[in-house]
Amino acid sequence: MRFPLTWRLSLSPVLLSLLLVAGSAFAADGTPKAAATVHPSPMQQRPGRAAIASANFLATNAGHEVLARGGNAFDAAIAVAATLSVVEPESSGIGGGFMAVLHRAKDGHDVFIDAREIAPAAVDRKDYLHADGSPNRDAALKGPLSAGIPGEPAGLVLIARRYGRLPLQQSLAPAIRIARDGFLPDARLRNAIAEQHKDLQRWPASAAKYLSNDKPPAEGVLWRDPEQARTLQMIAAHGDDGFYRGETAARLVAAVKAAGGNWTLADLASYEAKERAPIVVNYRGYRIVTAPPPSSGGVAIAEILNILSGFELTRMDPAQRVHYIVEAMRRAFRDHNDYLGDPDFVQMPLDMLLSPFYADGLRQGILPDKATPSSMLPRAEAAEPGMHTTHFSIIDADGNMAAITSTVNYTMGSTFVAAGTGVLLNDEMDDFALVPNKPNVYGLLGSAANAPEGGKRMLSSMSPSIVIGADRVAVIGSPGGSTIITQVLEGILHFVDGESAQQITAHKRFHHQYLPDVVNVEDGAFDPATSAALTKMGYKLEPREPWGFMNVVTWDRKTNKLDAASDPRRPSGLGKVQ
Repeated sequence: MRFPLTWRLSLSPVLLSLLLVAGSAFAADGTPKAAATVHPSPMQQRPGRAAIASANFLATNAGHEVLARGGNAFDAAIAVAATLSVVEPESSGIGGGFMAVLHRAKDGHDVFIDAREIAPAAVDRKDYLHADGSPNRDAALKGPLSAGIPGEPAGLVLIARRYGRLPLQQSLAPAIRIARDGFLPDARLRNAIAEQHKDLQRWPASAAKYLSNDKPPAEGVLWRDPEQARTLQMIAAHGDDGFYRGETAARLVAAVKAAGGNWTLADLASYEAKERAPIVVNYRGYRIVTAPPPSSGGVAIAEILNILSGFELTRMDPAQRVHYIVEAMRRAFRDHNDYLGDPDFVQMPLDMLLSPFYADGLRQGILPDKATPSSMLPRAEAAEPGMHTTHFSIIDADGNMAAITSTVNYTMGSTFVAAGTGVLLNDEMDDFALVPNKPNVYGLLGSAANAPEGGKRMLSSMSPSIVIGADRVAVIGSPGGSTIITQVLEGILHFVDGESAQQITAHKRFHHQYLPDVVNVEDGAFDPATSAALTKMGYKLEPREPWGFMNVVTWDRKTNKLDAASDPRRPSGLGKVQ
């Protein structure tokens, strides 16, 4: 087990022995032990109604349609995810992957679904370098070499088989209908296509799908996606085999190879979505169920909450509260990508990172009136996923819950559509540390734990989370690359403070990720006095355009009231109770 230098120097032998004995919830390789997950008694109360918050009203309505057919939250999640693949391809889709935290009401069972993409077996770092050894950003971000083997289809099939009530055909029916019959693209999709126009032109199938007379779809013009409709029908009829084997798989591999990629039929046939035990942390009487590796988000959120549990944030003035939150963010981001990776490949000291004793040690290094320069902490090398992702939250009438974050990485993923499938492929290979100590598209570095290997999952910051208290429950998540972690953290803190779904999504945000050593601040997040106090403490405040697209569902069990809210920064989202 490797400990940061500052902590190693301060650990007493007694404390070290306590730490090593206390961490019993994780296996030797750092993966959570399913048997060690503690479930509370199942909730006896039922909401009686359902709430869904997603990034697009068509997807939210698709979820409610499936619920009306007798489906549960997990069937609705399949409908929402598949519909987003059709109507919001700039952010997610069946050519990408997702991470999900599910809560089953009847027995209190919590589970994490890992449908993250994997590297093809033939991955070679040299393919992402120029002749002079410098990073080839185009290969990492555009075209077939940038695409990992998709995980979303397998993840949806797994959810339907193990947790849904309805046949997969019924849950996928709304997405198939919308793709076949057409819909009106919203401004976000039209703008994304315009932004990626030149790269879409490079690939004939991409241009054919997204451009009309070499132009993005016009406002008010119906847009159909018949090839994706056929691919979804194949999945509906044949499950995993409808995507990872047979006709669709052959077309995917042929298209990728023809354009210079390295996928094989064996890569697709070997893909497996996995169930893992979620990370669970307790904070101020609430039980937070969140994402384990290969997400880095849940570990970081848990570490931050463990640090903050030693402070009375509610009694502090705004500047002091922000100071302690930022310092906890700084330390968690210092740690999380230095250690974390695919749990099937990397041994991780999760016992240490999630230990309250470790948080105690980190807390002692925070000065009450001064920022800690990141240069004063041991070096960490981080690699983060892209900014263009989506999240949706669901609570059904029985109290089942689904928090799902899905992505294709950068805007419109690789911009490469596999001919004959309608599938827009991800560009998740850039989430690996493709070139050691060289930044990815977001200016963040990579560590050996996140180096690419055939069959390995790239690290992610996706942080779908469920927060369960004695009287109140929240399902929460957001897109936003490395800011996902801090958005979800701040949302959890606001919920614990008693705020509503609408208040949580509307809050102005701030973000610190260790490096660069700046606090990103959304306009209006701090009043002038708070900004001045933070600057005096040594913080560099850097204004930033609004970020994120949070979708939150809450359940007040005292009043049995459900609320659903989508981020007001993005008008196409919809939170709906029905």
